[in-house]
Amino acid sequence: MVRAGLTAERLTQAGAELADEVGFDQVTVSALARRFDVKVASLYSHLRNSHDLKTRIALLALEELADRGAAALAGRAGKDALRAFADVYRDYAREHPGRYAAAQLRLDPEAAAASAGGRHSQMTRAILRGYDLTEPDQTHAVRLLGSVFHGYVSLELQGGFSHSAPDSQESWTRVLDALDALLRNWPAP
Repeated sequence: MVRAGLTAERLTQAGAELADEVGFDQVTVSALARRFDVKVASLYSHLRNSHDLKTRIALLALEELADRGAAALAGRAGKDALRAFADVYRDYAREHPGRYAAAQLRLDPEAAAASAGGRHSQMTRAILRGYDLTEPDQTHAVRLLGSVFHGYVSLELQGGFSHSAPDSQESWTRVLDALDALLRNWPAP
């Protein structure tokens, strides 16, 4: 018998909250069952296994990030759009570290096709149109921005910048200024 109130969506949301509390790598169907005070077997009518749960959390995180990114980009262009988009990633990672980690999960092709990952790429490319980049430079720039955003945020979350001056906010601002300058002066091949 299915326990009243348990749905795949509710379990995914609870799994995302758990990821933020204990870390994405600690999220399992067993940990989720303990959270609801139910037997693990009762969750298998909603989830296939821990990988399914983690994939659902990743899809939720990608969707939340895409929604925030779209809202932040509305009406912005150039450096203003770049800064707003970058801040969405950094703020989301700080607010939801477990979900942010989930968003990095390598998805199988079917899940990737159903994810909001394409929206992230489209938004990044929309920002880059303001810098007049064409292919293949646009793809190189998408990879550069993703690498810088993720690298900086990951190091910051791990405390990499907490014990030195200047503070990480000042460095973040300078990094975004440098990215803007690079994008405006993209080197010829």
